[in-house]
Amino acid sequence: QVQPVESGGGLVQPGGSLTLSCTASGSMFSHNVVTWHRQAPGKQREQVVLINTSGGTNYLDSVEGRFTISRDNAKNTVYLQMNSLKPEDTAVYYCKANGPYIVTSWGQGTQVTVSS
Repeated sequence: QVQPVESGGGLVQPGGSLTLSCTASGSMFSHNVVTWHRQAPGKQREQVVLINTSGGTNYLDSVEGRFTISRDNAKNTVYLQMNSLKPEDTAVYYCKANGPYIVTSWGQGTQVTVSS
């Protein structure tokens, strides 16, 4: 099964910004319904945002207005722009394609740590 590759995580101070990237092999990856998820220590994985094939989006309430998902089909990449980061955003972030062209497995994720 195709495994996505997430990147762009790091350590950032509260109020800072990061942009995560997600790609996978196959030219149609970014054309799918793509979701970003996160898992904080001791907590269940939760869906942060979804972008559908028409560009419609659905955000977790706690990130609405701070996070923005986008895709660049020419680069076969989906991005997650994260602004006004809070300590509670600290987690490993994962992306996933959910069809209609491909369904990926879980990748390794990218660590985001928000701390002063």
